[in-house]
Amino acid sequence: MKGSYHLKLQVGIDGKTYEVEVEVLEDDASPRQPSYATHQPLSAAAQSTPVASAQTPAPAAVENAGEDKLCRSPVTGIVIKVNVEPGQPVQANASIMLLEAMKMETNVTAHSAGKVKNVRVAPGDSVKVGQVVVEFE
Repeated sequence: MKGSYHLKLQVGIDGKTYEVEVEVLEDDASPRQPSYATHQPLSAAAQSTPVASAQTPAPAAVENAGEDKLCRSPVTGIVIKVNVEPGQPVQANASIMLLEAMKMETNVTAHSAGKVKNVRVAPGDSVKVGQVVVEFE
C-alpha cells in the first residue's frame, strides 16, 4: 500500500518567489524518513554580491566609466525591433527595443530618462546577457 503527502516549497528564480506544491509518494511497507536540503541564510556580505556578475562578460574600460549611461541586454537572444535612434530623447521605462529569446519576447526599457548617444545593435543581431545595446549621453 502506498501513501502520499504534500509539501509546499518556495522557490526563488530571478528575484521572484514562487510557491510550489509537491506530492511525495511513499511505500507504507518500508517507511522512510524524508531527506530535505536545508536552506541556510546567506550572510549580508554574500547576499550583496550579484550572482549574474560571474556570467556577465567583463566590460571594456570605456563602459566602466559611466555604467548608468549604458543599457545592457537582460537575456541572450535576437534583436527583433529597435525603437530608438541616436539623438532621440527617452523617458524612464520607455521601450528601447524588443528581443526574442527561446520564442519569448523581452521588452528592454530605459532605466532612466536621457538622450540616446549610440545604438550598438540592429534588428537580426544576436546579443548576449550583459552586452551593451544602447549608450546614453
